[in-house]
Amino acid sequence: MPEHTLEFGKYGARGVRGSEAVFRRLDDLAGFIVSPVDSRRGLLARLHYLTRTDHARAAARAAGLTVTDRTLKAWLDGRQRPTARNLQRIEDAYRTVRRHNVAQHLLRRLNSRGGTRVELHPLNQSQVPRPRQRVLEYRSLNIRRWDRIVQAWSTGDTGALDDAWVDQIVDLGSQWGQYEYVTNVGFAA
Repeated sequence: MPEHTLEFGKYGARGVRGSEAVFRRLDDLAGFIVSPVDSRRGLLARLHYLTRTDHARAAARAAGLTVTDRTLKAWLDGRQRPTARNLQRIEDAYRTVRRHNVAQHLLRRLNSRGGTRVELHPLNQSQVPRPRQRVLEYRSLNIRRWDRIVQAWSTGDTGALDDAWVDQIVDLGSQWGQYEYVTNVGFAA
């Protein structure tokens, strides 16, 4: 079995960790608000999402949005503008709460019908000198159990997500180390 890649990019290869690509794809599937948080529309949409119910308000506080109700009301009414730091806190809290809210739905969809087919696009070797290039092909595999991956994604634990992802790509056999870094990971739910 190959070991983890220790010096990725040493000879010019480009790509991202497979777990990072999965994180991004799950974020895409979660359907975040598209308008940026620093626009009036984006700010109001996020604040409404985080303050609509008592449960949402409690989740936002747990996710790090700890401002007074008076300040929230001023933001919603447009009488006050959040600072850059508070805008970042709003965005982080929104993403955390949204991931938590859609995790079970995504998990059901990904695990349904025996799992989900995942496409692995190999890393980019265009900058690697010819003698050091490897033959890498497009691969696909069926992931049957998404529980650990979705749990790590919903909590934002990148280390656990990386471990869960590597446990899945080991199914590729002796070539799994070639797909630890990729240009893209594709799947639908």
